[in-house]
Amino acid sequence: MAQQPSLFKRLFSTLAVTATVVAVAMLVFSACVFQMSAVDDAHDMLAQEVRLFADTLSDSEDPAACLASYNLDNIRVTVVEPDGEVSFDSFTTAGELENHADRPEIQQALETGTGSSERASETLGEVSIYEAARLSNGSVLRLSVDLASAISVIFNEAWLLLFAGFGIIVASWVIARIVARRIVSPILAIDPADPEASASYAEISPLIGKISSQQAELERQLEELKGADAMRREFTANVTHELKTPLASISGAAELIRAGLVRPDDVQNFAGRIYDEAQRLTMLVNDILTLSKMDESERSRDRAYLGEEEPVDLMGVASDVADRLRSSAKKRQVAISVEGEPLIVRGLPRLLDELVSNLCDNAVRYNRPGGTVKVRLYREDGRPVLSVADTGIGIPEESQAKVFERFYRVDPSRTRESGGTGLGLAIVKHAVLFHKADLSLESKVGEGTTITVRFPKADVPVPMAS
Repeated sequence: MAQQPSLFKRLFSTLAVTATVVAVAMLVFSACVFQMSAVDDAHDMLAQEVRLFADTLSDSEDPAACLASYNLDNIRVTVVEPDGEVSFDSFTTAGELENHADRPEIQQALETGTGSSERASETLGEVSIYEAARLSNGSVLRLSVDLASAISVIFNEAWLLLFAGFGIIVASWVIARIVARRIVSPILAIDPADPEASASYAEISPLIGKISSQQAELERQLEELKGADAMRREFTANVTHELKTPLASISGAAELIRAGLVRPDDVQNFAGRIYDEAQRLTMLVNDILTLSKMDESERSRDRAYLGEEEPVDLMGVASDVADRLRSSAKKRQVAISVEGEPLIVRGLPRLLDELVSNLCDNAVRYNRPGGTVKVRLYREDGRPVLSVADTGIGIPEESQAKVFERFYRVDPSRTRESGGTGLGLAIVKHAVLFHKADLSLESKVGEGTTITVRFPKADVPVPMAS
């Protein structure tokens, strides 16, 4: 795994390099200014010297002899006649020098009285500073010094500049380290458990907000997982309990038959009991499989897991369910009817059939002799609506919010008598959620129950009546 870059090291290196570059630039700039100042000072010094010598030589009958008596060290003294011929030079023999009439400082001195210039000396081969003044006899006195000598003080004091520059760089690195640490410390101090409380910079607030939202989402998912795990364990326990009851009945009846303890006249009765319990087991297994598939679809958020959605004729589904239940409803002396208008919803035909079938089956099972089950299909604010109303025993108010939970029973003894699995309304709830519909329940004990499903608006055309 590649090592991640360090924010502290990156800040420190950035600040240190920036400070070093600035320090070096300032040293170079200072050296340039110092050099320019030294050149200007050299010009001023030579200008003062040339004026002093000019005043002295103006009264001298032999300027060359007078100049020869002076010890001028590194200052070169030249006397140039008005025609440009060199009559004296302190560094070389005057007769060996060429005519100086074209020298800028000589021309300026002849015209204005003084002259100044900088250029490479053809004689010495060095860059020199020149100052010239016209004497009273018309000749020109010129003093010059090479630039290296003029700025030699810079090199003499170079150790001081280097020491100062080194000190500035070291101080910059120390300050950069302190600043980088102070910038990074609040970030390192962020508490993952409560990042918003420890956010110290406005620039990282969006990141902190994102971390907080992700943490809240993780906590929510963890709670959901805990709830799902608890529900799974409860569901497993309920399934085990529900399976044991019919299995025990089947096993007991079969054991009595095998042992020959059942009279021939009672064999058919015992076989019927085994068949009924087997049917109940089949219904329970089918409901468990249906719920498991819907749970997997919700968990994976894959709607296609349950099948391909298509336009479904809700009136046709309700009519088919009523036809299937009419026989069992008649045995219970319950009348079932379907009324309303054709409605088309987009969904899964099998799941919609389960929804309507479980609602109608519950309405028949928990009804009373002479009761009715009415299935109505209509539109409300443009939304398809399915309503199943019965005249049965009703549901107590304290139980109405729980009837859609798995294996919840208002009256367990009556449920077992009616043959329900306890999963019908749980399947209804998940089917409603899958189709993004709304579910409502109205019930009064002793008067009956009405369950209404409102489907979302859909751009599905209603088939024309043939």
